[in-house]
Amino acid sequence: MCYGKCARCIGHSLVGLALLCIAANILLYFPNGETKYASENHLSRFVWFFSGIVGGGLLMLLPAFVFIGLEQDDCCGCCGHENCGKRCAMLSSVLAALIGIAGSGYCVIVAALGLAEGPLCLDSLGQWNYTFASTEGQYLLDTSTWSECTEPKHIVEWNVSLFSILLALGGIEFILCLIQVINGVLGGICGFCCSHQQPNGILFSLQQYDC
Repeated sequence: MCYGKCARCIGHSLVGLALLCIAANILLYFPNGETKYASENHLSRFVWFFSGIVGGGLLMLLPAFVFIGLEQDDCCGCCGHENCGKRCAMLSSVLAALIGIAGSGYCVIVAALGLAEGPLCLDSLGQWNYTFASTEGQYLLDTSTWSECTEPKHIVEWNVSLFSILLALGGIEFILCLIQVINGVLGGICGFCCSHQQPNGILFSLQQYDC
C-alpha cells in the first residue's frame, strides 16, 4: 500500500469538498437569491460565523494541498536516504490533518447549531425573531410549523437544506482528515510505500526502509 497515493487521493477529495462548503455558505447569505436580507441583517446569526467559508473551506485547502504534494515531497531527505525524508513528510502531514480536523469540526458544530436554532424570520405577528429557537430542533420533524415564518419565503427550507449540506460535508471532511492522521502515522513508521511491485506485476514483497 502506498501511503503517498492515499494521501493524494484524500487531498483531491478535500479540495472538492472545500469548494462545495464555500458555495453552500455563500448561498446562505442570499435567501431565494435576494440580497436585501443580508444588507438588513435579517439572517441567522450562525450564517455570519463563516463556518463553510473558513472552517470547511479555506482552512481545509491547506491540508488538502499538503496531502496532494506528498508524493513529490522528500523533506530534503535525511540520513542520506530519500525515503527517510518521505517518512518525515508523511509524519508532518499529521499536523496538517489536525488543522483540517479543527476546521471541519468547526463547520459541523456551527451547522448543527444553525439547524437547532432555526432561521431568523418575520413571524405572523410581524416581528423578526428566531421562531423555532425554543423547540430545540423539534421543528425539523414537524414541517407543518414552517409556515410560521412568512418572510423570507421558504427560509426554513433554505436554511435547513444548506446547513444540512454543510453538516454533511464537514462530517466527511472530518473523517477524511482523521484517516490521513492514521495514514500519516503508518506512512511515517512503515515507510512511504511499504510494498513494491515485482517485475512480473503479480507478486508483492514487503520492503523496509531504515535510516
